Amino acid sequence: MTSKTVVEHGSQPPSAQNIGAQNIGAQNIGAQTINAPDRTALSGARRIVVKVGSSSLTSIKGGISEEALTGLADALAHKRNAGAEIILVSSGAIAAGLAPLGLEKRPRDLATQQAAASVGQGLLMARYTHAFGAHGVTVSQVLLTADDFMRRSQHTNAFRALDRLLNLGVVPVVNENDTVATHEIRFGDNDRLAALVAHLVRADALVLLSDVDSLYDGPPSHGAKRIPHVSGPHDLDGVSIGSTGKAGVGTGGMVTKVEAASIAAGSGIHALVTSTANAAAALAGEDVGTWFSVNGARKPIRLLWLAHLASVRGTLVLDDGAVKAVRDRRTSLLPAGIAAVKGDFEAGDAVEMVSVDNTVIARGLVNYSAAELPQMLGRSTHELGRALGRGYDREVVHVDDLVLV
Repeated sequence: MTSKTVVEHGSQPPSAQNIGAQNIGAQNIGAQTINAPDRTALSGARRIVVKVGSSSLTSIKGGISEEALTGLADALAHKRNAGAEIILVSSGAIAAGLAPLGLEKRPRDLATQQAAASVGQGLLMARYTHAFGAHGVTVSQVLLTADDFMRRSQHTNAFRALDRLLNLGVVPVVNENDTVATHEIRFGDNDRLAALVAHLVRADALVLLSDVDSLYDGPPSHGAKRIPHVSGPHDLDGVSIGSTGKAGVGTGGMVTKVEAASIAAGSGIHALVTSTANAAAALAGEDVGTWFSVNGARKPIRLLWLAHLASVRGTLVLDDGAVKAVRDRRTSLLPAGIAAVKGDFEAGDAVEMVSVDNTVIARGLVNYSAAELPQMLGRSTHELGRALGRGYDREVVHVDDLVLV
């Protein structure tokens, strides 16, 4: 396929045929014809996760944009009061804290980011409380870390809290807990956080909002067309994703939005990428943005974290037999099938499993440290248990802690 460049653009998309519940047909996009999506999956969704980026809410000079925040709150409150359950994943805490701290741009060091987030989060929540309150809607603050998705007890508690808030009619406002996050264990951007939250709460749809109205197959100023529908990963083959959107206050971009939408769609949740200005139209099921149709089944939340967020600490090189066992038969990884160990890791860390030609096969949580494993290579668990004692007769990576890449 000829390589295409997808760029971000803040203007409205070229005129396009309205595709809604009453008009499900096909639309020609360049030389490619695809089926138009049925967006009633969003307009009729019971539980929706909406993510908004920093660039849509704030600017370095002006702090929080009251107009932008109020407009978003109006659209979400209208949807909430119509019977839908809404979770808002909102960036903007660090950006909102810049002006009060006298900072001219987003800091690079973690400590100053944490300080800005600590100041800005309260300001952001105060604005949301006021804006949603005008519609009789209560909001709450929920701060999450990557740890909340890594450990079963924590993600179970997170689900219970969010589910109860929704049952009480509250709109939870979720953000990464930047004040305590570390470089080693963090989401990095709220797009992927939103995809994991959508999976965690068993949402029907994910909407990713920013200053970008859609994916395009080239620069809109050069007559490029909007890409209205992605039915699966194959629709993005040969697509290079660039950026012409605003910069300076956020960490994401179109790349992270496509990744997040793909994570959601691959785990049973419809996703839409569009601009914050299109929020009301998107929630009404109108033909705006780029729609990602479901192309996979729901997965355990820990495996989603492992596949997309885990920080890999080392590499296990598998022989041909182990590659077939892990990849084709979906079994646990045993010491006998490991040819080499690379990296410095402890038991419980995430590692990659690769073939002898360095093709990545899977990721998993390892049960032994890098120091323990060399003496175990090529030996059966029975032999290891007898020679080294109890505890050495386990799998190196259990199948329940393993995800194919």
